[in-house]
Amino acid sequence: MINDLVQIAQAATLLAERLPQSGVIALAESVVRHGRIESTEARAAILKVLPTPGFRDVSGSFLDLCAALGGGVTPEAVAATLVTAASADAVYREQQNVEMVWTGPEMSDAPSRSTEQAILEVLDSARDRLTLVSYAVYRIPRISEALVAAASRGVRLRLIVETPNRIEGQGEYDCLRALGTAVESVAVVYHWPQDKRTKDETSGKFGILHVKCAIADDKKLFLSSANLTDYAFTINMELGLLITGGDLPRQVERTFDALIETRNLIRL
Repeated sequence: MINDLVQIAQAATLLAERLPQSGVIALAESVVRHGRIESTEARAAILKVLPTPGFRDVSGSFLDLCAALGGGVTPEAVAATLVTAASADAVYREQQNVEMVWTGPEMSDAPSRSTEQAILEVLDSARDRLTLVSYAVYRIPRISEALVAAASRGVRLRLIVETPNRIEGQGEYDCLRALGTAVESVAVVYHWPQDKRTKDETSGKFGILHVKCAIADDKKLFLSSANLTDYAFTINMELGLLITGGDLPRQVERTFDALIETRNLIRL
């Protein structure tokens, strides 16, 4: 019995990392309301409270585990475990750590992480979802390799880049070519279409997507002046932050969610 509860607790902890707290609480309430987790009908009814197919898929796997452990674990025990996991995850997210990220002359009295080291930490930490945003992408084989490795772990990759086609009067890199076909084949790629950009009426120039950041699982956020280029990792002077925990990674992720939902960012 205790071993069953340990397995459920471990699975609930992973679920709380993937779902918003409100989703985990709603799932717990639905489990108590419908009971009989082993019933196909009850399982379908329980999952209806979740808003997206992705949330329903991972929650369905959790319910399948609970059902497989037999009738010794009650719906109330499952719900209690879910609520506990959601509460613990909320506390963890509030414990924010911020580190300086730097490329440039070595400064012995200013401890910091290197730019490439910090972004690779974010990419390597992802277990469910990864969003990467950059204006310029050029000569970054280690980043491309880390993205492909993340996809092989089952991480959902979302890349947001400056348009791969040249905007008149502006000389950006061809981001998709620089990322490579291996990355393009495993990622969902978005860009900011020209008809959604603000235009300067005097010069006739359009705004550019100048954001540089990476977010892993709503838990880690890399935010920097650095583009994804070899020079940004080696010879430039670049400053950024690596934020672990707290609510800021989630806020940034939700900002890009909203831009996609409103079609300010369009899938290529």
